[in-house]
Amino acid sequence: MTREVEGLQHALDRRRLLMLGAAAGLGAPLLPRLALAAQDRDLLPRVRAVLARWTGPGRFPGMIATLGLPGQAPEYVLSGMQSFTEDSAMRPDSLFRIYSMTKPVTGMAAMQLIADGLLGLDQPLHEILPEYADMQVQDRYDGSLDALHDAPRAITIRHLLTHTAGIGYTIVQKGPIKDLMEQKGLIPGQVSRLKVPGIFNGETVGSLDLFASRLAQVPLVADPGTKWIYSMGLDLLGRVIEVVSGLAFDRYLREVIFAPAGMESTTFQVPREEAGRLTTNYGALGQGLVPIDTGADSIYLDPPPFPFGGAGLVSTPADYDRFLRLLAQFGELDGRRILSELAVRTGTRNLLPEGVAGPVTQGRPSSFGAGGRVGMGPESGMFGWSGAAGTVAMVDMAKGLRSQIFVQFMPPEASRLLPEFQSALKADVTALLERT
Repeated sequence: MTREVEGLQHALDRRRLLMLGAAAGLGAPLLPRLALAAQDRDLLPRVRAVLARWTGPGRFPGMIATLGLPGQAPEYVLSGMQSFTEDSAMRPDSLFRIYSMTKPVTGMAAMQLIADGLLGLDQPLHEILPEYADMQVQDRYDGSLDALHDAPRAITIRHLLTHTAGIGYTIVQKGPIKDLMEQKGLIPGQVSRLKVPGIFNGETVGSLDLFASRLAQVPLVADPGTKWIYSMGLDLLGRVIEVVSGLAFDRYLREVIFAPAGMESTTFQVPREEAGRLTTNYGALGQGLVPIDTGADSIYLDPPPFPFGGAGLVSTPADYDRFLRLLAQFGELDGRRILSELAVRTGTRNLLPEGVAGPVTQGRPSSFGAGGRVGMGPESGMFGWSGAAGTVAMVDMAKGLRSQIFVQFMPPEASRLLPEFQSALKADVTALLERT
């Protein structure tokens, strides 16, 4: 650990938090009023109405939403069943494919290594993985593989965390570079035992080590540090984590985050005896839904080719709320420090290279932190991300509130459910805060 990081870490650790509200950015006088406003009330009446409206024949089999107040267990809105064909009601420990909601977990794992002084935020990637020393970049995005130039600067850990390394993504790129990625098995995710045209083609490479080495052979789609481009950077970061920590990536997550945080059901593979808790994932086809991965015969019952740091986890609303609560309390949970305060404070703030704009989601510009979106303007203090099968999780670092929705369908933009949920959630939270 460098002296600069060590000094900041010790200074943060010495400042004991007077209460959970202070840790969440809430003044002490607000906490009792917030608790009083929440007593004997339904915190989520509008969200409850939205979920009820979208559950049932012709809609979705079921879904779950949560809202957590500072220092309190979440309120759950449970609606419907785990699938259309099984008599299993949704419950807090139902298992969902969270896909890209894996990214903030991987990001925080890397931030802990940075806080420990084992990794540098602006450290060149090639110091850890030498094969990334001399990268080439496409002259034109998704253009010819023969028109390339030398990368003008090194890829850094910051770039991997924020999707600014210039690395492409199999689910995003088109043309010859997409074909090259698929030929090399650079397919960092899984959907179904069925072949889903246009989603993932080809066979995934069989190890994280091999994934990293083959990705180094593929040209970048943009110069490092110049543009936010959704990427396989968080998957590559999994390999960085295991090289730096000396532990397999999935073991590092389990020992450093999941086990200490009590996230017992968050895994890259679902034990076969737990298949009854695994919801069915659906594909949107016209106006209907087609099952593409059932709980009883899910591809997630098998070991994955490697632990996908960008899209591989299965989790539950109860488990992921504990992750959000860990962030809201700046690394502490149940009176125990799990992540350093430095790691959480830094990782949930804007980490984009200077001059680079973040993603625009539903017309709202944003910054980007350690694997998750960072809100701007009226959304300042918000941190989180969504998953490809309809899951969304956010934590308000300023107010200490945390929220989620869990549903299973692809692609999520095929329905108005999520925008309606977000509008209802905003209205419910606004009403709650107005009562304080």
